[in-house]
Amino acid sequence: MRTFDAHFHIIDFDFPVAKNQGYLPPEYLVVDYEKDTGALNVLGGAIVSGSFQGLDQGYLVKTLQQMGPAFYGVTQLPFNVTDEEIVRLHHHGVRAVRFNIRRGGPEDISRLDYFARRVYEIAGWHCELYMDAARLPEIESTIAKLPAVSIDHLGLSEEGLPYLLKLVDKGMRVKATGFGRVDLNLGNALASIYNTNPDALMFGTDLPSTRAERPFKYADVKMIQELFDEKAADKILYSNARQWYLK
Repeated sequence: MRTFDAHFHIIDFDFPVAKNQGYLPPEYLVVDYEKDTGALNVLGGAIVSGSFQGLDQGYLVKTLQQMGPAFYGVTQLPFNVTDEEIVRLHHHGVRAVRFNIRRGGPEDISRLDYFARRVYEIAGWHCELYMDAARLPEIESTIAKLPAVSIDHLGLSEEGLPYLLKLVDKGMRVKATGFGRVDLNLGNALASIYNTNPDALMFGTDLPSTRAERPFKYADVKMIQELFDEKAADKILYSNARQWYLK
C-alpha cells in the first residue's frame, strides 16, 4: 500500500494561530504527523491551512521546506493578493487556495468565480471548498464552469450527496477525508463517487482531526481497501491525488 495524504494540518505555535468560533487547536508539528502516520507509507501529501491560521504563510512555507518536494500546500489568501505573491508561494510548493465556507474563512464565497479563475491562470492552482454539499445548489452554476475544484470531507452530509455527485460527474474532485466528522453512509458515498468518476476520490488523514467527533484511525484506510479492488484502492489512496497536485 502506498498513500498520498491529500489533507492534513500542521499547527506550529511559532507562527500566528487564533481562535476560530471559540476554538484554538493544540500544537501539531511535523514530528507529530510523522509519528502518527508511520504505518501508512506516506509518499507525499497536501498541507492544508486551517481557519485558525488565517492568512499566515510563514508556517506553510516552513513546513513545505521541512517535508520536501513530494508535499504541497493549500493556503488561504485574500482575493486581492498580488500576482507576485501567488508566484512566490507556487515556488514554495503551494498548489491550491481554500475557501473555508464551513468555518467562516478569510474570503467570501462571492469571490469564488473570480479568484478560482485567477489563481488557475497565474499558477495552475485549483480551488478547495470546505462546505456542506447541501449548499452546492447555491453555487452549482459557478463550480460547473471552473477549471479545477475539489471539496473536502466527502461534502459532509447525506443530504448533500446527490448535489455532490452531479458536480463530480462534471469533474469536481472529492477528498475522502474526515470520516469522523461526516454525517454519511460512508460505504455508499465512497462507492457512489467512485462509480461516477473513478478519478475523483482523494484520500487524506485529516490529522490532527481538529474538532472532529472522532480522529482519523487506520481502520479508515482499511475500509477503502475492503470496499474496492486493489487497482481502485490505489487510485483513491495514492494516484488520484498525486496527479491532481502535480498539475
